[in-house]
Amino acid sequence: MMRQAIEGTMRTTAMIMLIIIAAVFLNFVLSIIGLTQALTNFVTGLGWTPMQTMLMIVAVLILIGCFMETLSMLLTMAPLITPIVVALGFDPVWFGILLMVLLETALITPPIGINLYVVQGIRKSGPMIDVIKGALPFVVTMFVMLALLLMFPNLALWLPSLFY
Repeated sequence: MMRQAIEGTMRTTAMIMLIIIAAVFLNFVLSIIGLTQALTNFVTGLGWTPMQTMLMIVAVLILIGCFMETLSMLLTMAPLITPIVVALGFDPVWFGILLMVLLETALITPPIGINLYVVQGIRKSGPMIDVIKGALPFVVTMFVMLALLLMFPNLALWLPSLFY
């Protein structure tokens, strides 16, 4: 039994490490070809206000979160979007907190929300739609929290400001 647990742990760790290695390689290639800088120049040159751009970034991340696993999303999107956010004048700590809330929202957003499948696996019976319906109040709550963080950035920055 211990051997099976160790093998399962090793297999899971290897899969996570492969995802991380692939993401690091992808980010390296993207930086070498200059995509990050080109994307930053393109987005900042659109003529949108910083808040309009941030709302578009949040919308894109919500859409991607519906179809992409959170670790992959974090490792591929953060290096692309963070320079844009900083170039727009937003606080990187605030964006990091906003990004974490977006990732947590992705965990419960259908159709790929991993936590939905975990709950379905634990309950063993009943349709998946019941789990999705049960998660909807939490999704709405997360969207309200995202809206509050966008409208009042100091909600996220108040506690860190006490330390720095």
